[in-house]
Amino acid sequence: QVQLVESGGGLVQAGNSLRLSCAVSGYRLDEVAVGWFRQAAGKEREGSVCIVGKDGIIYEEERAKGRFTISKDNAKNMVYLSMFNLKSEDTATYYCAASLLASNDGLGRLCLYASAMEFWGKGTPVTVSR
Repeated sequence: QVQLVESGGGLVQAGNSLRLSCAVSGYRLDEVAVGWFRQAAGKEREGSVCIVGKDGIIYEEERAKGRFTISKDNAKNMVYLSMFNLKSEDTATYYCAASLLASNDGLGRLCLYASAMEFWGKGTPVTVSR
């Protein structure tokens, strides 16, 4: 089992930046793929960016490129999502999720898909005001 706990959400003005944190336990970060997803009210959960295994290969959705950055601290077993130039449409609950499947060679890109993620945190809300 992998446990994930998100933190760092809150209210932020449009144009500003925010960093979310995800504390991972149960597995080392070099053993799993960890991704950030978000779900806005009335919409489906969507993937943004994820990082896989010991090589730390990063996969990004097109819309996240240039504004969202994922990083990790293996020693602390923490994964971070840095978001820049936030927009009102970024308002959502942000989830950290992990997959053992996507950590396998050749399957890394699966970590962008919610259906491939086996373990989920409870989410942290982000509200971007205009």
